[in-house]
Amino acid sequence: MIDSIARIWRPELYHGNNKYDKFFEGWYYKNVSENGTSILSVIPGIIKSTLADKQHAFIQFIDGITRESHYIKFDTEQFQAVNDRFEIQIGNCFFSQDRIFIDIQQENFRAFGELNFKGLTPWSSSLLSPGVMGRYSFVPFMECNHGIISLNHRTRGKLLINKNIYLFTYGKGYIEKDWGKSFPSSYIWLQSNNFDIKDVSLFCSIAKIPWIGGSFRGFIAGLYIGGKLYKFATYNGAKLGAIDFSKDKISFCIRHKSHYLTISASRVDGGLLSAPYDNMMNEGRVKESLLSNVEVLLEEKSKKGLREIFKGSGKYAGLEIVGITDEITE
Repeated sequence: MIDSIARIWRPELYHGNNKYDKFFEGWYYKNVSENGTSILSVIPGIIKSTLADKQHAFIQFIDGITRESHYIKFDTEQFQAVNDRFEIQIGNCFFSQDRIFIDIQQENFRAFGELNFKGLTPWSSSLLSPGVMGRYSFVPFMECNHGIISLNHRTRGKLLINKNIYLFTYGKGYIEKDWGKSFPSSYIWLQSNNFDIKDVSLFCSIAKIPWIGGSFRGFIAGLYIGGKLYKFATYNGAKLGAIDFSKDKISFCIRHKSHYLTISASRVDGGLLSAPYDNMMNEGRVKESLLSNVEVLLEEKSKKGLREIFKGSGKYAGLEIVGITDEITE
């Protein structure tokens, strides 16, 4: 019990030690080379189920340019996690906040290489607001918990996947994670840290959240600019306006006190990822694009009107729009 409580302030750690069924946990590493010729996300994780044949560890790969994805299964016994720091091993593969090492040899699939990460930018935390979930981190029955390990950092290294080489000499990286019983039935996820200005990163998630016999639309957004993180979330009193969907674009505005954050992202085709639903990993459930473009405007209201704080365009944005969008557009 004490260990579980302490982990509230350590979202990067493995939370599944005392979970035996209806539980998943996964870490998401997004990597983009300096010139955008290599875009690759790597997702290690584990699913625990009441259905014995559905339990397994896994590593997913998705190529942002070709949209090709791979889902590699491992026995749960091949998953190991260090108790007091973020280090996990799946088969011969190793994952931490500083490094990825991949060595997979299976029939018709081969992956090998190493990536190293420097200058991590974590989501700021406090005693009463642990990480990106804020006070919802203290709620034990959340369907899905979220953590951000790094909004922005440098990525260096090389990975070989089958015949494809991914080179990240001066790359950018982003690391987040999820754990709980299931992904939300409907949600939007958006992320980019490839802006014209060097030290800028955007993250946003909007989802249908089950809550004591009902549900509500919850959201978290963060815009990191040169060392300062602007937070917009349900738990800090921010207000999300209507979400405008079209065939090619999604846009919305969030207000927190005197700050206004306006976001518009292009909708482009993506690759298919597996995700935890219905007590198992549901293969091909999520379509993720890593080639969206996002326009961001941050303004502050004053007695003289709205003052522009930041305006910029982000590329190689990750975008997922999943489920029945009417559930989260109101």
